[in-house]
Amino acid sequence: MAQIHLWIGVAATALVVVIAITGVMLNHKQLFGFQPDPPNVGQIGLSGAMPMIDLVSTARAMVGDETAAAGVDRLDVRPDKGFMKVRFDDRLATEVTLAIHTGKVLSIGPRDDVFLEKLHSGEIFGNNWILLSDALATGLLILMITGAWIWLYPKART
Repeated sequence: MAQIHLWIGVAATALVVVIAITGVMLNHKQLFGFQPDPPNVGQIGLSGAMPMIDLVSTARAMVGDETAAAGVDRLDVRPDKGFMKVRFDDRLATEVTLAIHTGKVLSIGPRDDVFLEKLHSGEIFGNNWILLSDALATGLLILMITGAWIWLYPKART
């Protein structure tokens, strides 16, 4: 039982260290310079915002053909800040930030935090590896149970 506890603990510790470090870095991505901070756009809220399809078309026109052909990975609409982010599914995770009321392009560039997000979730190894976090959680439960058993069993025998 102690050997099982030890080796699950070693594997779980390595994963926890990676998840902890990348989690802290993601929590402070603006501090580390991984996420651009778009300027204030003035008008906020969805009232009077341009249609999303027009904003996406503008974003596609602002990036190269290869990036546009990769397709849109996700949209992040922030009506409280008056902008929308269009992230493309290219190798660099290029992102275009637009003012939702005017369509003005506020920033264009790669998102440096996408690598960290994928490493943190396990997605960097493929979609099936997202189950890595489930395995880690299971390993930690086994560690708690076997650790309690290793600690309590000698005390219960006396």
